Amino acid sequence: MRANAVFLSMGQLIPYDRVEMQFADVYHIPVCAASIVNFNHFADVYHIPVCAASIVNFNHEAFDRLKPFEDLLKQQLIAIAVAHADETGINVNGKRTWLHDVSNDMWTYFYPHEKRGTEAMVDGGVIPYFKGTLVHDHWRPYDTYACTHALCNAHHLRELTFAHEMEKQAWALNMHTLLLDLNKAVIEAGGSLNVLDATTWRQRYRSILDAGDIECPPPAPKNDGTRGRTKRSKSRNLLERLRKFEDDTLRFMVDKRVPFTNNQGERDIRMTKVQQKISGSFRSMDGAKIFCRIRSYLSTCQKHDVGMAEALNLLFIGKWPTFIQEILDQQAATAE
Repeated sequence: MRANAVFLSMGQLIPYDRVEMQFADVYHIPVCAASIVNFNHFADVYHIPVCAASIVNFNHEAFDRLKPFEDLLKQQLIAIAVAHADETGINVNGKRTWLHDVSNDMWTYFYPHEKRGTEAMVDGGVIPYFKGTLVHDHWRPYDTYACTHALCNAHHLRELTFAHEMEKQAWALNMHTLLLDLNKAVIEAGGSLNVLDATTWRQRYRSILDAGDIECPPPAPKNDGTRGRTKRSKSRNLLERLRKFEDDTLRFMVDKRVPFTNNQGERDIRMTKVQQKISGSFRSMDGAKIFCRIRSYLSTCQKHDVGMAEALNLLFIGKWPTFIQEILDQQAATAE
């Protein structure tokens, strides 16, 4: 029963009042306005009151049970070769807050924080210790860390489209075409290009940026004695960024482990945006933390072909899915 309540509220993102309705209509369980149910009686008793407060308590219990999982999750992400990072704004009791994501195709870590930048990354406990390749959309605080970086080219394509359509930049259309053609060439080559082919594509990349310098030159230096960087157009900023971070933009071309985009991170975090649309804002930071830890577990289990219902049933009987238990057993054996 506990697993079902958490599955509906956290797995399916159904608001608490609608979960109450589900229990009342489907299980014929009378809905109570405020009682807190003793969980030990749920296993074999069905004619008891279930209310939003009960569901909140179930989620609290799941959160507490998942602390060892979150510790293990961070360890796994720190050790992987390629990780994806993303962040999105959420509403916590009317205040703008940030939901952060670090993930790959096997592990998902969500956590909320009042900040978007390095303070949040430090408190998250993964990115500062990560030594692999981090794929992101060029949010500057990521560059604070000494890991290898790879930039999301889906993000670049959107910016290039804007530069071409809104600011009439021909070089942007050429770069948009080049990146798509290059990605196709990389796929056809099996995931990475040989040195000669990579050099040829890199020269074409630079030639387009050189043409962009003529079409979209930097602003004239200030001559009025004022300090600061002269304001640039969005197209000029993009051009300079593509030049300065050439290696990070083209890393997918030479390292077959690195994807063309940050779609993994964006796809993982998308469900949290769905939650905001369905259930609205979080009432407290504690509620956001509970949501993030449980969703981290459910997303990770799904990536290991463990269904959400099965994962929650195991959790509430004090067991772990096999893929987690095997890692814990290995760690225990190593520690002996």
